[in-house]
Amino acid sequence: MSRLTELADRIDSREARIGVIGLGYVGLPLAVEFAKIGFDVTGFDIDANKINAIEKGESYIEDVPNADLNEVKAAGRLHATADFGDLTRLDIINICVPTPLTRTKDPDVSHMARAVEEIRRRLRTGQLIILGSTTYPGTTQELFVPMLEESGLEVGEDFSLAFAPERIDPGNKLFTVRNVPKVVGGQTPLCTELASKIFGTIFDEIVPVSSTQSAEMVKLLENTFRAINIGLANEIALMCQRLDLDVWEVIEAAATKPYGFMKFLPGPGLGGHCIPVDPSYLSWKMKSLNFPARFIDLATDINSRMPEHVCERVADLLNQDRKSVNGAKILILGAAYKSDVGDMRESPALDVIRILAEKGADLTYADPHVASLEVEGVTYKDVGTADKTLAEADLAVILTDHKAFDYKSITNNAKRIFDTRNATKDVTSGREKITKL
Repeated sequence: MSRLTELADRIDSREARIGVIGLGYVGLPLAVEFAKIGFDVTGFDIDANKINAIEKGESYIEDVPNADLNEVKAAGRLHATADFGDLTRLDIINICVPTPLTRTKDPDVSHMARAVEEIRRRLRTGQLIILGSTTYPGTTQELFVPMLEESGLEVGEDFSLAFAPERIDPGNKLFTVRNVPKVVGGQTPLCTELASKIFGTIFDEIVPVSSTQSAEMVKLLENTFRAINIGLANEIALMCQRLDLDVWEVIEAAATKPYGFMKFLPGPGLGGHCIPVDPSYLSWKMKSLNFPARFIDLATDINSRMPEHVCERVADLLNQDRKSVNGAKILILGAAYKSDVGDMRESPALDVIRILAEKGADLTYADPHVASLEVEGVTYKDVGTADKTLAEADLAVILTDHKAFDYKSITNNAKRIFDTRNATKDVTSGREKITKL
């Protein structure tokens, strides 16, 4: 029996030793889930703060309760380290590192490449390497197979390699790690089989595809689909403003159609690591093949301009009160990219704050999930939503519709409100103060 087929038995017996490189929103939940069902798991990260927090049993990810983290720590099944030398003793290694864009909107796979290089230096027969970080189709085949085979070992014969994209939705209580189907594409059929087997221990459903390229494309399609449809919703919002129509009424009415329509909502811009980033990975790849991704580029242009549109609307509202943005007291309500989480990755609030600060606004913000943030070297701290804080602002701008906000109190106490999320839809009194996107 080969070392690769032996791995299947080690998975069944829970003897396989698992590594997770990157202990962020994807890596830490994955590591904890594997540890909860009995695997010995080692997490790797270059951030000493994350390592220290895990060793203390303090979760920094909202989707991972302290109780779960402490349970697997107490059982001795989860360890965290910055020492990549520990990779040599592992059977399965998951890569869950960031894949951002450069300033020129090109894919930055340097974090993945560094992780793969650390593995290559220690690669041994029988190991399974699984890439989970979003990237362009062909990355695994074209970039990482040659890197790993520089070790002298051959993929599919000496070691296994697969791509299995993450589908984490931070803060989603309905769809968690376990009940979202896991897409898996291996470099060979055996690679797919082994990766499917390990993920089958913690995911309710496995969806195998024919190749790593297909698995890479699946993730990009999912988030490009969302980005394009959100772009359409944002453009409809711009149209409705010109037509003096309530875009929220229009969308809700359209959503009553029981077929052929899916509801997407406009907002101040796209946020999170995936939806603003993933379409650019696909667009970049297609440009290298001389194929213009026109839908993607158009949606990206519309979505990326929404923070500027919000700031223009802010200026218009202040002008109605004979005030300029320069010197106006503006309270930003919600800084995270989506409701009920503290995730600031690619949050449109950062762009709105930057633009308004450049125009001289006196800015404060409130977010029950974000204690502080930094924009262009300036640190802002959460000021809360006390009645006095709301009353002192010339304009309150709702950028994130956290459930923790008391929208009735906000409406009662704020002089004027610009609601970019339709968060005040259920407020009945004081509606004359509210302007919507």
